[in-house]
Amino acid sequence: MNKIVISFLLTIFAGLSTLIGYFMIFIKGDKEKIITFSLSFSASVMITLSFIDLIPLSLNYLNNYMFFLKFLIFIFFFLLGIYLSFFLSHKIDNHNSLKKIGIISLLTIILHNIPEGIVTFIISGIDLNLGISLGIAIGLHNIPEGISIAIPIYYGTKNKLKTFIIVFVAGLSEVLGAVFCFLFLSNCINNFFIGVIFAIISGMMINISISELLSEVLKYKKNKFVILGLIIGAIVIILSKIL
Repeated sequence: MNKIVISFLLTIFAGLSTLIGYFMIFIKGDKEKIITFSLSFSASVMITLSFIDLIPLSLNYLNNYMFFLKFLIFIFFFLLGIYLSFFLSHKIDNHNSLKKIGIISLLTIILHNIPEGIVTFIISGIDLNLGISLGIAIGLHNIPEGISIAIPIYYGTKNKLKTFIIVFVAGLSEVLGAVFCFLFLSNCINNFFIGVIFAIISGMMINISISELLSEVLKYKKNKFVILGLIIGAIVIILSKIL
């Protein structure tokens, strides 16, 4: 099979794994406990993913620069990501806090998935075995990303179809990255571009996790479920990197 076709299939698999997270909305139980656990889990996923994946990747892609300059570039774009997440939060003026969290998570994950799709597509084209390993790893960590969108959107809107479409769009954005790369960027994507994108997204994810997700779950006063969500979220991402 053509390498380009395989690269697209791997990216589609990785992206649409996000939809598995959608099925968390069918779990029955105490609404406050489900929301508390899910949002804590999602915050932990985003923070852990940023520290063990996005930040190291960003610094690695910026390796062409001197040590001090590399960190200055990273810190600038990391702080830009924090600013952008605050900007998005204030622009989305929604009295339904859960729906607002879902929309912000959606936008952040779309911005994260597009460069991730580009990287998966490029690496699969260069080294198929590495591309398969990367596609599986990304697919695994896209599942909790789907949860981080599905739970707040569903409990904020009570609309299963709308929730499904929104999670599907988030997953599809990874494929969009591959298509965009194939059509326009194959010869002009460079390490600086990818390093900067990952720095921005890590800043956005960490800020959203703390200022939006965790601040929301503390309202419910279900501390056991907050701790449980934080621990399990971190374990899931660490295992997805090891397996």
